[in-house]
Amino acid sequence: MNIVLIGYRGTGKSVVGALVAKRLGMRYIGMDECIIAKADMSIPEIVDKYGWPRFRDLETEVARELARLDNVVIDTGGGVIERPENIEALRENGCIIWLKASVDTIISRIQGDTQRPSLTGGKTFTEEVTEVLARRTPAYQQAAQHEIDTDQLTPEEIADKIAAICTKE
Repeated sequence: MNIVLIGYRGTGKSVVGALVAKRLGMRYIGMDECIIAKADMSIPEIVDKYGWPRFRDLETEVARELARLDNVVIDTGGGVIERPENIEALRENGCIIWLKASVDTIISRIQGDTQRPSLTGGKTFTEEVTEVLARRTPAYQQAAQHEIDTDQLTPEEIADKIAAICTKE
C-alpha cells in the first residue's frame, strides 16, 4: 500500500512526505522530480516549450507508473487532481491524503518559488492562489480519503497524523 499526498503547493507534501517515509520505513518519491527526469527539463521549461497540456500528459504517465509501485510515499504535484484518471490510478494501491492550508499560509510558504510557471497569467500571486485553490478544492475533497489541515501544525505533527491514519488501515 502506498501513501499518496495531494494538495496545493505549500501545504507540506514534500517535507511531510519525506518524514512519513522515514518514519514508516517506506520510500519517498516526488512526482515533480519524476516528471523533470522523464522530460529532461525543468517544469517551467516543459510548460514554456510544450504548454500545460504536455506537462499534464507527463504527469498522467508518471502517476500510472508510480501507482504500480508498493510501499512508497508519493508527493504529487498540486494539479494531479486536474485529471480524474490520475486519482483513479493512484487510488488502486494508495491511501490518498489531502494536505490543506489557507491561502495566507500557502502564500507565506511558497511566495519565493520559481519552479512553477503561472497557472492563470496576468494575476497577482495572491489572486492566482485564491482562484486556483477555489477551483481545485472540490476535486481535492472528492479524491481524498483523509484530510489534514496543515495551517497550525508542524511537519512532524502532520507526519504523526498520517502515520496514525495509515497504520490503522
